[in-house]
Amino acid sequence: MTAVDHTVQGGPPALRRGRVGRSVHDSLVIAQRNLLRMRRIPEVVVFGVVQPVMFVVLFSYVFGGSIAVGGDTKPSLYREFLMAGIFAQTVTFATAGAGAGIADDMHKGLIDRFRSLPMARGAVLTGRTLADLVQTALTLVVLAIVAAIVGWRIHEGVPKALAGFALLLLLGYAFSWIGALIGLSVRTPEAATSGGLVWLFPLTFISNAFVPSGNMPTVLRVIAEWNPFSATVQAARELFGNLPPGYPVPAAWPMRHPVWASLIWSALIILVFRWLAVRKYRSATG
Repeated sequence: MTAVDHTVQGGPPALRRGRVGRSVHDSLVIAQRNLLRMRRIPEVVVFGVVQPVMFVVLFSYVFGGSIAVGGDTKPSLYREFLMAGIFAQTVTFATAGAGAGIADDMHKGLIDRFRSLPMARGAVLTGRTLADLVQTALTLVVLAIVAAIVGWRIHEGVPKALAGFALLLLLGYAFSWIGALIGLSVRTPEAATSGGLVWLFPLTFISNAFVPSGNMPTVLRVIAEWNPFSATVQAARELFGNLPPGYPVPAAWPMRHPVWASLIWSALIILVFRWLAVRKYRSATG
């Protein structure tokens, strides 16, 4: 009996960690696997950085001076107004990559192999989304440097700026769960990429990311003001200090309390789509 008790207490780490500890461990292992994969395929990371940089340069110099922000058409004002929208677009467009990666694993049969292992049920998806979050954070760092070069500045101090970036990354993480669900629901990586982008374009453009929502027709304005994407953009602008003097803040609750609205929207998206994605993972076949 003494030998048996000693064996149980000093047995395999998986038995001692408990359910939560095992889930965390398995998720980190999968995240490490995906990060190593990114390092071995650097062009994926490079192309992920090039696209948002192009958006920064094109929007800053093509539309700067043409769009009035707070009643002023100064290019410098529009560049500062624009950057929160570009940051948010970058973190949400990573959704397509997350979906394509999971669809590729499905297509190659890796998901079936993972499911045959004694792993936590949501570890494969959690690990994938965490790895995508790391890549998105690196992209944001490069993008912030480029934005500073073209004239973007923060005016509320470093702590608030970091809080703004944290909200952006939280939104990106929430949307990556939507990408995971799409990746599990389609048959090919190409379909996952298309499915991951087709709904993102109206979401990002019917928002306050690139133009003030007050200039939109009534129906589009209401959609934009209650858009979770708009809430995060507005919160980031406030925390960066990029709302110009005289900028009219819409009366909608998410625009008046954008930080809380952003947190609530992101939390709801994570709860709903993580549950749906894990449920789909159990039954999906490659």
